[in-house]
Amino acid sequence: MSRVAETRAAVETAMNQFFEGQKKEKVERFKRLNPMAKKGQIVFAGSSLMEQFPINEMIQNYDVQLPYAIYNRGIGGYTTQEMLQELDVMVHDLQPKYVFINIGTNDLSAPDYNEAELIARYREILDEIEAHTVGVQIYMLAYYPMCTKKAMKVPYMKPVLQYRNNERVASANSAVRQLAKECGHVFLDLNAGLLDEDGDVKEEYSIEGMHMYANGYEQVLNALLPTLKELS
Repeated sequence: MSRVAETRAAVETAMNQFFEGQKKEKVERFKRLNPMAKKGQIVFAGSSLMEQFPINEMIQNYDVQLPYAIYNRGIGGYTTQEMLQELDVMVHDLQPKYVFINIGTNDLSAPDYNEAELIARYREILDEIEAHTVGVQIYMLAYYPMCTKKAMKVPYMKPVLQYRNNERVASANSAVRQLAKECGHVFLDLNAGLLDEDGDVKEEYSIEGMHMYANGYEQVLNALLPTLKELS
């Protein structure tokens, strides 16, 4: 292996270790934060697309008074398997009345992704939440499409598109919708305001093709508000 290749491999290993450390640190922070939270409120749980939803800041600009606090327990980089392992911290400790979930897009990014396995793990998550919190209401968010145009302009995103593309996202959304129906939960597709004429997330909302700026989440919140207002 050449020195350049060795250096590249070392940097990649270091970055992976850093990101794994970040996940563990967030779990530890939530463990210490959860005892300070009110029980019976709203929890947002999932991966980075939930973690980066700045709903508590954004909702201040709306003339709406929600009867519940919102606790965001998204953890960037998480898969369904990782969420299963940390449900105590992400959901159970808070004993929520309502849970909004967006988990699974990192599963879609894996070369060995299997949709049936994704849905099986998602079902386990739902079963675990129901078993630990009697009467909880669960809302399952549709996955956001990619912004292919933006991703194609970002060198490190091009390989991601081999696996995490809008065809795979659409298929997974259909499967999650069916899972919600089977389990008696609510499937929420909040994507309409995000999309361009090709069904991609609009470029002005997308950071690198996968994550979104606040103006993208503004569209999500506009679609979500009617549901939040109905909570009692």
